[in-house]
Amino acid sequence: MAQVEVGVIGTGWCGGIRADVLASSPLVAKLHIAEIDAGRREQVARATKAATATADYRELLANPAIAAVYICATPETTHFPMTKAALEAGKHVLLEKPIAIELAEADELIALARRKCLKFTIGYSQRFNPKYAYVRKKIADGTLGEPVSCLVSRHITRGLGDKITGRGKLSPAAMESTHDLDFLLWVLAPARPVRVYSQGVKRVMYPRNGAFDQQWITVTLDSGVVIVVGGGWILPKGYPNFSSTWIEIVGSEGALIVDDTHRDVWLNTMSGGSVFPLSTMPGEQVGEVYAGAMGPETLHFLECVVYDRQPLVTPESARQVMETYLAADLSAEIDAPVPLPLSNEHAARVAEMVKQ
Repeated sequence: MAQVEVGVIGTGWCGGIRADVLASSPLVAKLHIAEIDAGRREQVARATKAATATADYRELLANPAIAAVYICATPETTHFPMTKAALEAGKHVLLEKPIAIELAEADELIALARRKCLKFTIGYSQRFNPKYAYVRKKIADGTLGEPVSCLVSRHITRGLGDKITGRGKLSPAAMESTHDLDFLLWVLAPARPVRVYSQGVKRVMYPRNGAFDQQWITVTLDSGVVIVVGGGWILPKGYPNFSSTWIEIVGSEGALIVDDTHRDVWLNTMSGGSVFPLSTMPGEQVGEVYAGAMGPETLHFLECVVYDRQPLVTPESARQVMETYLAADLSAEIDAPVPLPLSNEHAARVAEMVKQ
């Protein structure tokens, strides 16, 4: 059986999940980790039996035996320099979203990966959710007829929202609705976005950190389809990292409603009250079974490296999603629709916004 050595850079929540999944795969010859938190580094290294564990990701990238790396570090400003260094070192890369902070950075990474013939993908794990894959299948096979409109409404808890916004000026569009934009643009391809309008609410988080509580995005595609995506992160404390999503897909010949609100498993105890287990976006390990999308996504990229396959998420599609949510943030800022692709004037305005 073919095997490769792999590395995980950043072993917090998502990186820890990926390290655990990789450690149990027979396709992994050796696992290497890089983590700046000494306690967490020791914990993950022990749990995964990592071959090496370092505080400096550059040491990991300097190892010629490592074929692929999963970059899961925060803050998000580290994504571009780490990914650029990994690609320059000849490593295949799975990068957690976002692909970059600025479009020029995304373009540079895409060009570098293409020039060096390396596999480069972005962690849009919801494509690996069976319910979402079913939506794509029903649109592709014509069951719904011609697509007319799509709605996705997602909510996560305030604790996670505070954690994300504490790392920098990041909107719900960039860090939460980005998954849903990717999902809808994936299932509706080859249609492309041509106009974006967005509004945000500033009641709870904005006074503290300048982030919207909730952001709604309307996107018009060149096919005439209209999609609406809402993302909010101020739900009260619940199951750790609880996520609740409602999806409506309407076509000329039918409709498809997806309840991904995670109310199907309800645990109620005297000590903890009511919680809804298995309700995080990435998922979690449950004994010998992984419940969620991030486990299959992690193994998918590993298999693409080992068997020389094309990853499901292309960096070009991630770049399109990035341009769409940047347009949404700009639209909310100027209170007007923004056409796509971004004009030079709008691109300059976006660049000013992300640097603030």
